[in-house]
Amino acid sequence: MLPISDACSSPDHHRHHPLKKPCSPPADHDPNTPTSVLPFSSASCLIISILFLQTLFLLFSPYLPFSLHSHHHHHHSHAATTTTLKTSTPQCEFGRIFVYDLPPMFNAEIYRNCDKLNPWSSRCEALSNDGFGPPATGLSQLVPRDLLHAWFWTDQFASEIIFHRRILHHRCRTLEAESAAAYYIPFYAGLEVAMHLWPDVEHFSSVKDRDRECEMMLDWIQRQKPFFNRSKGWDHFITMGRISWDFRRKGNYGWGSRCIVNPSMGNITRLLIERNPWDYFDIGIPYPTGFHPTTDSDVVRWQDFVRSRDRRTLFCFAGTPRSSFKNDFRGILMSQCQNESGSCRVVDCAGFRCDNGTSEVLETFLDSVFCLQPRGDSFTRRSVFDCMVAGSIPVFFWKRTAYLQYNWFLPGEPEVYSVFIHHNEVKNGTSIRRVLEGYGEEKVRKMREKVIESIPRLVYSKTNNGLESIHDAFDVAIDGVMKRIKLHRDKGYNWK
Repeated sequence: MLPISDACSSPDHHRHHPLKKPCSPPADHDPNTPTSVLPFSSASCLIISILFLQTLFLLFSPYLPFSLHSHHHHHHSHAATTTTLKTSTPQCEFGRIFVYDLPPMFNAEIYRNCDKLNPWSSRCEALSNDGFGPPATGLSQLVPRDLLHAWFWTDQFASEIIFHRRILHHRCRTLEAESAAAYYIPFYAGLEVAMHLWPDVEHFSSVKDRDRECEMMLDWIQRQKPFFNRSKGWDHFITMGRISWDFRRKGNYGWGSRCIVNPSMGNITRLLIERNPWDYFDIGIPYPTGFHPTTDSDVVRWQDFVRSRDRRTLFCFAGTPRSSFKNDFRGILMSQCQNESGSCRVVDCAGFRCDNGTSEVLETFLDSVFCLQPRGDSFTRRSVFDCMVAGSIPVFFWKRTAYLQYNWFLPGEPEVYSVFIHHNEVKNGTSIRRVLEGYGEEKVRKMREKVIESIPRLVYSKTNNGLESIHDAFDVAIDGVMKRIKLHRDKGYNWK
C-alpha cells in the first residue's frame, strides 16, 4: 500500500560505503619522528591501509558520478550521449519541496476505495502495486528475459499515485514547511472525479458531488497559513491524473468538475496527461506506459533492443473506429491500413482489448517503422507513448496531440522525431503509405534514433528514488516545476 504520510527525515540521496579505520601508530611513537624511520609494524600498517583504500576505489569506482570515471562498456558510453543525466551540480539548487500531509479523504481513502472508482468494474488490480499495476504477462517471447521485471500493465490514469510515491522519497523533500521553496499537494483529483463523470449510469452524481472534494481540499490548503496565502499559490503544484478538460466544467451543466477553474486553483501548477495549451499553469506530462525501469542499465538495454529490432512493417495503427461519428477519422485510418495490408498492420482495440497495454499492441509497435497517432477521445492518447517507447516513429494528424503538449519531454523540433500529415489531407485522399515511403533510409534511421534518445524522459522508474544517473519523466517534471518557481521568485513575479 502506498505510504501516504512519512514521519521520517528526508531520504539520503547517496550511498555511503564505510571505510576501515587505518591502523594507528604505537602509543609511544614520537609524532616528530620522520616516516622513514617508523617502526616496522607501523610502516607495514600504513602500506596495508593504502593498499586497502586503493582496492576500495577500484571496487566502488562505478558508483562515482558519471563524468568522473571512464566507461569501458559500450552501453554506458552510448547512454552518455542519448539520455538526460543527473549531473554533479549542487543538490537542491532550486530549493526544497514540502509535501502536504493531507487528510486521508483526499488520497489514502480514495486509493483504498479502488473498487468504487468507476461504475462498471473494480480498479483495484489496475491501480495495485503502488499504481504500477500487475506485472505484465505474455511477454516472455517478446521482451528480453532480463527486462521482464520492468514491464507492468499500468493504468493510463495512475500518475497521481506514482508521483505521490516518488515525491515522498525525493532527495529535496523537507519536513519543515518554512524552509521549502515549493509545496506539493497530493490530492488524487483524477481518481476522485472519475466516480462522478458518467450520466448514463445509476451512480451518476450531481455537479455538487463532482466539485465537493476539490473545494474542500483547497479550503484546507488555504488554512495552512501562511504558505499558500503569501504566494497566492504560485509556488504550489499538484498532479491531476486525467486530461485538463475533465476539470474545466463551465457553469452547472456539462462534463467534469470545476476544480481547475476554481479561483483558488488559478496559480497552482498542474501536471496533467493533457494540458490546455493556452493555460500557463497546465503542464503536460507523459501518460504512464508499461515500461518501468529500475536501473540505468535497464534503460540502455531497452534502447539497444528497440534500436536493433528488425521492423518489417512500414506503418501500423492500433485503435477503435467510432462508427457513430460521421466521417470518423479513425475509421479512415483503419480503412487505409487494411487496404495496404502489405505495408500496414492493424490492431482493432474494440471494447477494452487494448486497455493498459497488451502483448499484441507492443509487438505491433516493435515491428513497425511508423505508428499512426490520431487524436483520441481528446487530442492526446496514451498510444503515443506506447509507440515511442517501442522505438516506432509517430505520425501525427493534429498538432495538439503532442507538439503543443509535452515540450519538456520531447525534442524541440517535431520533424526530427515524427511525421505530420494534416487530417484534412488524409480525408481528401492523401495516401499515408506514399508519404511514408518518401522518407529515405538514412532519414528514418536518424528519426528513430531521436525517438530512442527520448525514451528515458517518457517513462517512470519503478524505484522510490528513481534511476542512478538518468532522468526519467518524474525527474524532468519535478526539475521543470522547481526551475519555474525559482525563476518566478528571482524575477519578483507576483501572480494575481
